[in-house]
Amino acid sequence: MNATMTDHPKVKNYMTQEVDTVSPENTVKDVIDLIKRTGHDGFPVVEYGKVTGYVSASGLLEKALDEKISHVMSRDVLVADTEMEMSDVARVIFRSGKSKLPVVDNSGHLRGIITNSDVIRSHIERTSPQKVWTLKKTLETIHNIHVDVIRETVNIDELVPTQPKVYADELDGRIYELKKGLAEPIVVIRKSNRLILVDGHHRVIAARKLGIKSMDAYVIPIGDEIHLGMEKTAKSSGLHTMSDVRILDYARHPLVEITKRLKKDDENGLTNVGQ
Repeated sequence: MNATMTDHPKVKNYMTQEVDTVSPENTVKDVIDLIKRTGHDGFPVVEYGKVTGYVSASGLLEKALDEKISHVMSRDVLVADTEMEMSDVARVIFRSGKSKLPVVDNSGHLRGIITNSDVIRSHIERTSPQKVWTLKKTLETIHNIHVDVIRETVNIDELVPTQPKVYADELDGRIYELKKGLAEPIVVIRKSNRLILVDGHHRVIAARKLGIKSMDAYVIPIGDEIHLGMEKTAKSSGLHTMSDVRILDYARHPLVEITKRLKKDDENGLTNVGQ
């Protein structure tokens, strides 16, 4: 394969650099006011730019309002490094039960914060090397051909979709990623007269909304004589341009709908345990 697919997402790519912090000299009341103002449930305690502790909302329970944070903060703080891989952060957060980790440099100075939401976002709709490799091998096996994978920029207005709909709630996440420069490459099959979008429909629709004209892609060139099932299905479904893809702003992800329905059935006494 001609494309390099060994890159792993790092903390520096997903962390939030603007962090609400407190001082050891702040009081419990100060932090309660900060919780009310920001909606956060915990903050790094910083002194002279260095992380010296962490204070959580639960740690303030039954504490006097005028008590200093230095007396109630936790000094046993789990932190992340900017070069740490997100997969490692996921393990730390999962095993420790923490919802967020301060990000520090080698001197212990605060550089940002990474949360469990950032971990989830880093894994959603990622174009893994395995996904591209599987497509390559499938095409080679089914059509008895050899194909290459190349990395290049494609014009999204030239893409032919193979997915009839996308979800508005997922688009919000993709738009956020694009604004921060975090979007993964899309996957495209190229014929002489068309670019067939295989993976990345949410990313492409999000890019169109932001006025982005081109995107990084893994491209697999094949001959026009190769007839693809996905291409035939797309044509029969009336999918010719990205404008033909429907955005379902009235629906959530199917799994969310199933969960809501099961919960409603349970509340109405309709759930049959063991069924």
